[in-house]
Amino acid sequence: MGKVIAIANQKGGVGKTTTAINLSAALGVLEYKVLLIDADPQANATSGLGFDIQNVQKSTYDCLIQDENPEDIILHSKTPNVDVLPSHIDLVAAEIEMINIDRREFMLSNIIEKIRSQYDFVIIDCSPSLGLITVNALTAADSVIIPVQSEYFALEGLGKLLNTIKIVQSRLNTKLEIEGILVTMFDGRLRLANQVVEDVKMHFQQMVFDTIIHRNTRLGEAPSHGESAITFDVNSKGAINYLNLAREILQKNNMTRISNEEKIIPTNHDN
Repeated sequence: MGKVIAIANQKGGVGKTTTAINLSAALGVLEYKVLLIDADPQANATSGLGFDIQNVQKSTYDCLIQDENPEDIILHSKTPNVDVLPSHIDLVAAEIEMINIDRREFMLSNIIEKIRSQYDFVIIDCSPSLGLITVNALTAADSVIIPVQSEYFALEGLGKLLNTIKIVQSRLNTKLEIEGILVTMFDGRLRLANQVVEDVKMHFQQMVFDTIIHRNTRLGEAPSHGESAITFDVNSKGAINYLNLAREILQKNNMTRISNEEKIIPTNHDN
């Protein structure tokens, strides 16, 4: 059974979709079968892996509201071993349409159970909100990754997200764990960025990933080419950071297929 990881933070612009795309790609190139579920109406994860959202006929919305079989909707991306359950702007309406449905918090979980056995990992890219779709993602997930940007106000609102996770753990999904807090958009030249990393580690200690995602032009350029940074420029610092994150997650879950000396990729690249 594949491990389901939600990537969530109600703050926008913290690197959720960048993490969803590049973590999925990194796991894919490490030969793990991955399904990326785009649960954000903006559909950036869908377009970021090369799909024209104007041509997406059916999406996550149709699985949730029309009870479509996800196997009929899943798209095969150009990235090795990565499939996508695409999103569409229609997903905006889903939360309203789901309100009166019985056990509405478990709808995404029911969809995932139909195809979970086909994948090693299911990654869910959540929207920047704590609405019903995000609650669905947390209810369906085994764990959650929380991206936090290394900038002022980084910890603002994190308490609200952690409180939502606690509520989901107590009422909907007792197995939900925090996979880790991921520091993103890090610029080591800035004193503030280093201070934020210290603050995050002081507050959350072992919950913080060792891997830090640096600011990197390739991470920003790759989506415009419909690719992850992993396939766009595997030697870029951004790609190496996400490969390290993938390996850290594999090690944490005792899933690594590589020898000890290969577990850490050097990070002394300047791109």
